[in-house]
Amino acid sequence: MLNEPSFVPQQIGWIEVVCGGMFSGKTEELIRRAKRAHIAGQKVVIVKPKVDNRYSEEDIVSHNENTLPGLVVDTADQMVLLTGDAQVVCIDEAQFFDNQLINVANTLANDGKRVIIAGLDMDFEGQPFEPMPQLLAIAEYVTKLHAVCSESGTMAHYSQRVVENKGRLLVGETDAYEPRARHCFRPPVDKRKGTPIAPLSDSDSNKSNTNKRNSS
Repeated sequence: MLNEPSFVPQQIGWIEVVCGGMFSGKTEELIRRAKRAHIAGQKVVIVKPKVDNRYSEEDIVSHNENTLPGLVVDTADQMVLLTGDAQVVCIDEAQFFDNQLINVANTLANDGKRVIIAGLDMDFEGQPFEPMPQLLAIAEYVTKLHAVCSESGTMAHYSQRVVENKGRLLVGETDAYEPRARHCFRPPVDKRKGTPIAPLSDSDSNKSNTNKRNSS
């Protein structure tokens, strides 16, 4: 169950954190909440770090290619000025910011804004990924999402690096990471062993429907 507020009085700020490993749907959830706030008539601003240009230089893009326009910042403290008239501030890829993000999140929430933050809670070695642990501690609402392990098909909350790079910050996708369960996680780097998930094609859907009809 997603832990997010269902009703709170206006003009009261708070912090929500959406965390988890790679491919768990964090940005997807951030976009969902941003869209709901926009439909409710609230002023929404979405921010991401400049280093994250995997899909777009400016837009916020999930792995499923859902997109919303956003603002790009170099440092966390720029958010305070850029989101002055916003009621809802969404911050993606929080792990790429330094610990200044903690003060910024508190400042925005104390100013009466709803602050929604998404980011990795652990790095490729399975260690807490600052500033996420501190953000989890000060948040009123926390949601932890999970991916599907590429080896075992069970619940995955680790991000397995599969390329020879031991720098902590490595912006990458399926070329560099796989979701892994605890018993399949082998840090710091492990060669790709998982089975890529094939797209759900129309033929797959028709085949599934046919099997259901035959079994009924």
